[in-house]
Amino acid sequence: MSILVSPDTKILIQGITGEFGARHTKLSLDYGTKVVAGVTPGKGGQFFEHGSHKVPIFNSVSDAARATGATVSAIFVPPPFAADAILECVDADLNLAVAITEGIPIRDMVRVKRAMTGRQTRLVGPNCPGIVTPGKGPQSSGGCRIGIAPGYIHKSGHVGVVSRSGTLTYEAVYQLTVKNIGQTTCVGIGGDPVNGTSHLDVIKMFNDDPETHGIIMIGEIGGNAEVEAARWVKANCKKPVAGFIAGATAPVGRRMGHAGAIVGGTEDTAAAKIAVFKECGIEVAVTPSDMADALLRAAKARSVTLS
Repeated sequence: MSILVSPDTKILIQGITGEFGARHTKLSLDYGTKVVAGVTPGKGGQFFEHGSHKVPIFNSVSDAARATGATVSAIFVPPPFAADAILECVDADLNLAVAITEGIPIRDMVRVKRAMTGRQTRLVGPNCPGIVTPGKGPQSSGGCRIGIAPGYIHKSGHVGVVSRSGTLTYEAVYQLTVKNIGQTTCVGIGGDPVNGTSHLDVIKMFNDDPETHGIIMIGEIGGNAEVEAARWVKANCKKPVAGFIAGATAPVGRRMGHAGAIVGGTEDTAAAKIAVFKECGIEVAVTPSDMADALLRAAKARSVTLS
């Protein structure tokens, strides 16, 4: 099984005709993702062609969803228009909107979050690498790749990965795959201060998924989302969890990398989060190169098989 998306999920791409959106649409099609529609206002009736694929383009998300049955959108729309692109997904009652766009104004995201309250659509992102549910073909092809993650490093299996950092997501996945440990789904939730899906949301889904046997949770300085998730893990999760917190050497008060990576409270520092992880029984990776081994240690302690 997987969470959020499966190899059968039908995807539409908002911003499919832009340079960035087009490039990653091609990579997703090559991976075997069921990209069934594109959305670019004013270009409805045209087609996005790549190899043997001919993807119809629509003027709106509602038109695309109605015509193709797409339930998930990948959003590659420039920052000034990205909030409205997310709200289009909400109005069309899509199951999931994955916002890859970086630099969406915080005020816009506050407006989006309020408008999404009580609605069907779940948001992952913004400023995230997206989601990969690996397939079982060569280099995990035949899976579902939404966003910008390199699909070929994934392998189908039994470990769930959730991360605020894109590059650290890829690092964890690669370490697992090299050790012949596959993944159910890998979710990059993004590092912006106002986002959709949290660490805790994803951890709960992995905990409920019978095919996910172990979890890697990657966080960083700023906010208390990792602490909230860790305490839930201690109280509720029976699966082995390994964690890594980036930003141990970041100076207090200075924003580092992600817009949300700034220390503002006592539980926002890397040291505080690492201490909570240990308190909650999460095996802590000392360095980024230790993430897969940390999960193996956690699995061994619980006599859980990951491969």
